[in-house]
Formats: sequence, structure tokens, C-alpha cells
Amino acid sequence: MGYVQPLTFATARETVLRIASGSASLPLIETLPLDQCSGRVLASDIRADRAYPSFARSVRDGFALSSTGFQGLARIVGEVKAGQHFHRALGQGEAVAIMTGAPVPEGADAVIMVEHTRVEHTSVADATMTTDRAIQSRDNIVFPGTECATGAVVVPRGTRLDYAHVATLATVGATQVPVYRRPSIAVLATGDELVPADTEPAPYQIRNSNAPMLATQIRRAGACPVVLPVARDEYEPTRSLIEQGLQSDMLLLSGGVSAGKYDLVETVLSDLGAEFFFDRVLIQPGQPLVFGRVRDRLVFGLPGNPVSSAVTFELFARIAIDAWSGASQLTPGFLRAPLAAPFRHRMGLTRFLPAVLQDGIVTHKSWQGSGDVFAVASANAFLVAREDRESWDTGDLIEVLPR
Repeated sequence: MGYVQPLTFATARETVLRIASGSASLPLIETLPLDQCSGRVLASDIRADRAYPSFARSVRDGFALSSTGFQGLARIVGEVKAGQHFHRALGQGEAVAIMTGAPVPEGADAVIMVEHTRVEHTSVADATMTTDRAIQSRDNIVFPGTECATGAVVVPRGTRLDYAHVATLATVGATQVPVYRRPSIAVLATGDELVPADTEPAPYQIRNSNAPMLATQIRRAGACPVVLPVARDEYEPTRSLIEQGLQSDMLLLSGGVSAGKYDLVETVLSDLGAEFFFDRVLIQPGQPLVFGRVRDRLVFGLPGNPVSSAVTFELFARIAIDAWSGASQLTPGFLRAPLAAPFRHRMGLTRFLPAVLQDGIVTHKSWQGSGDVFAVASANAFLVAREDRESWDTGDLIEVLPR
């Protein structure tokens, strides 16, 4: 293949999003119980079944009363707790002790907090409430429909559901939830040097860390990994495993995408009729990165070094998974944070370097390059040095990608 000009980081991201968004129709829909929906992508709008709150609700413990003509004294005529309803309307000069979350009785339009009152018992059966605080209509009351109107969309289609969304769905009674099916993502690591992680490697071998790492990243992205056996640096075994991987919704290959004699991935993909969109991106780590399509399946050829593979997954493969999954909000999300120390890099590449983000300040970590998983494991973010700027001073804002 061999493109003459590699793509910039921004252009490559735009290309992945455009191709992934238009490569296929939305995935199949399945209906799941509410307690199984965390992390799934909602397949249709969920609307409020009624106004929320459906009644005037007190937001404080105190006394409910009418603010009209109130002179600082009221006779206590009862009590109402959450889940109860006071049996009659209040008259002028009457108050009801009310708890947080309880419905405000008819005739009351304000709640005065209990800590702003004094209660005096004039007899066993009679008590009065006094206060020197001024009150106004609507004090400490949430009125019907002020949180949400009947029929309003409370969680839109394309939302990846978290705990707050689950609470909202439960509130509106949506206990059977339509979600998009999780895509299956095949993972194929390549290279004669790789041995299983539970194997004692020879001095010239390395354990296969990329496959379990990518499987973990895929699960975190809300998809289902399908880990294939390691492909040796031979044409036929590599082709056979790639064809097996194309049975999944998407294929991620790790290694074999550089220009070496035994880097076979692009050759095999070409022979399978691949349409390539790019094979190099102006980033570090991760410059040799293949993105293409074979038989209507998106394919990423990620670099073999583990940090390069991890970074390119987060920057490119993950947004393709989001788009395939029907998610309306793409990950990852970049932040901006002040630098703890000056930083310089050579312009021309966008670099993603291990960093620690603590108390809102980012510190660049020293590391030994794209094979140094130990540095990344002790970091919680990547510092993002864009290609068009050379230096930053202490306190300058710089982009950060949380890990």
C-alpha cells in the first residue's frame, strides 16, 4: 500500500469517525432488565411517564403553611411524612410538621425550616410554631413538573448508561430497556517472538501482553473481545487467522504493520481485497497504524509495541467502537491541565507521553519508549504534546488524556 504522506492526528481521527459512522447500519437491538444495562448504549429515547415531581414536595424538614398573612405564629395541626398525604387543606394560621420528601398539604405554599422555628405546647393536644424569619411563597418546595414534564425525553437514544441514567430509568418505570447489541471485536497479535503470558519465555522471546491488554480495553469500551491465537510470521497462518477474525464485527491486529521483511499484515489484507484509508499517522507512539475495511468489516493494524498499541486503540479504535455501537458521545475525552514543570518536544508529531495528573496538575513521567508498560502502569494519564508547538512553561495549560 504505502501512502506517500501520513495523516495528521486530527485528520486520521476524522477519517476513522467518518468511515465508522457510515460503514454499517446501527447494530441490532436487544431488551435487557434494568439491572443489566450499565455500560450499554440506549437504543431509543426514554420519556417521562408523568410529571416529576408529581406533587408539591418539601425539600426540608420543617413546617408547611400558607405565606399569605403569616405573622410569625401558627397552630400545629398535624404531621406528614414522605409517602403519606395530609387528610385536609390547611387554613390561615395553621401549620403541619413536614419531613423532607413529603407532599405539601393543600392550602400551604411554603415550608419554613425546623431550625428556624420554636415550638411551644399550650396543652397536651395543642402546640404552636413561632419564628422571626420572613417567608415567601414557594420557599423550600419543589412544585409538580419543575424537574421534568410528562413525555419529556429523560435519557436520549445513544447514551451509554451509567449509574445516574439507571436511576433515572428506574424513576420513570423503564425496567425493560432497549439497548444496542455489543459488537464483537477480534484481537489478533502477530509475531514469532510472542509466547503466552503463562509461559516462561526464552531470552529472545516476550510474553504476549497486547492480547489481554486490548481485550481489557475492548471490554471497557463496552464491546466483546474475541481473542485469537497468535499469528506467526508466515503468510498462510496469518491469512487464515485474519479470515477467522473477519467473522467478528471488527478486527484489531497487533504488530506486523511496519516495513520489515516479516511484517505481513498489509500484504495479507491487500490480498483479501482490503480498502485502505491510511497506514501512517503523525503521532508518537503509534506512527505505523493501518486502518481499512475488508468485506464490510473495519480493520485496525495496531503497532506491536504495547504502549503504541494501547494508545492507538484509545485514540482510534475506541471511537470506531463507539460509532458502531450507536453511542452519541465519543471517547476519549481530552482535558487541559497546568504543567508542573517546563516541557519541550520536537515539532512535527503529536506525542502521547505517560504522565501523572494529581490535584489538577500534570507531571510528565520519564520512560524508556513505547515498550515501557511499567511507566504507563504507574501513570494515570497521557500528556498530549501537539505537533505545532515546541515548548510549554511551568503552569501552561496542556492537553491531557486520562488513562
